[in-house]
Amino acid sequence: MFGVYHTPGRWKEHAIKTISGKPVVGILADIQTFGGKPRHVITSHYTERIVAAGGVPIVLPPAEAALLDQLALCDAIVLVGGDDPCTEPFGEATHASVVRVNPYRQNVETLLLEHLRDTSPDTPMLGVCLGMQMMALVAGGHLNQHLPDTHQSHADHWDNDHEIVPSAGSSLSPGIVHSMHRQAIDNPGSLDVLALAHDGIIEAVGDPKRAFCIGVQWHPERTECKALGQHLFDQLVAAAK
Repeated sequence: MFGVYHTPGRWKEHAIKTISGKPVVGILADIQTFGGKPRHVITSHYTERIVAAGGVPIVLPPAEAALLDQLALCDAIVLVGGDDPCTEPFGEATHASVVRVNPYRQNVETLLLEHLRDTSPDTPMLGVCLGMQMMALVAGGHLNQHLPDTHQSHADHWDNDHEIVPSAGSSLSPGIVHSMHRQAIDNPGSLDVLALAHDGIIEAVGDPKRAFCIGVQWHPERTECKALGQHLFDQLVAAAK
């Protein structure tokens, strides 16, 4: 793992190691406003799952100018859930019902995904809910922006448990997951579909050409089924070793 530090007149690359030698997993934080003040936020479930998997979690506040230096500290990346993507950057008007994610977070997350795709494709990555949607959009996919318009079963996906069924050849297991989303990917772009819900909604995508690159529409940090919850973080950390 490599990072950078500043010396007069230049940047110098050097190796950075944790005391234990465990992989460092960067978690890109959400931006939420409390009392009129923006805050960098993640839920503690993410850090707990990464520690249980044998990794060292660090929170990455969205900061475009520091992004490459942040990524240089990390052996793996987690993209967390959040509000809904703004789709104008992907060539489509945003639906009127959307609760828009902070646009600065979306911009930094887009740059992060493009950088990993183009420069560091073997960095293990797990995208959760919004993180999965951003993975697919950056891969040229398309978003169903309002499930109530298209699926009578939309309530099954809002703070509920439901079943997922892996696609043929997927390494995922069938089981019950916890979801909380108003939108869903209906075209994964260059990514493969790895699992579907009972109503046909795409629940997982991935890039088989990369060491570990999986996005899931559910929340594995809050899913009780070990194979579809903690095991995903175990796989991420194992891939980073």
